[in-house]
Amino acid sequence: MTLPSSALQQTAYQFRPMLARDLAMVRAWQMAPHVQAWWDDDPITLAAEDEPGTDQYIVTANGRPFAYLQCYLQGANPENGLGAHPAGTRGIDQFIGVADMVGRGHGSAFIRAFVDGLLAAGVPRVITDPHVANARAIRAYAKAGFRRHGEVDTPDGRELLMIRDNSSAE
Repeated sequence: MTLPSSALQQTAYQFRPMLARDLAMVRAWQMAPHVQAWWDDDPITLAAEDEPGTDQYIVTANGRPFAYLQCYLQGANPENGLGAHPAGTRGIDQFIGVADMVGRGHGSAFIRAFVDGLLAAGVPRVITDPHVANARAIRAYAKAGFRRHGEVDTPDGRELLMIRDNSSAE
């Protein structure tokens, strides 16, 4: 059940940098069946260890941690199959780890809030690539302002490239 938009507007989302102390929580979320259906089995690590150019966040709703979000500089990973994009393009991946927060409108709401912040800071484009069969994620990204760009082959399989451009950067 999706929360009424008035309830979501009252939800305060915060994005705090992920710390080493968060790893156990994020890895437990990663093992939840609703996450396992779409996220790979490689345990999430701190990006500083193996992925420079990637920022990781714990998403909270009114102070309650419930989701993981990673944001990466697209140019830092040209072999991911997502194609060429304007300099400064950022990519995002995320999941809601707390099962009772799924299907309530939080995904599209916090994604929109996060991406709005990136675009306001001058990022020219934000991309994401849900699996082509992940209808829930595709709907959430569309509600957050992303448009379908087309299917792409990535190291993770066939995915749908979705784009949100900064209209003020044009």
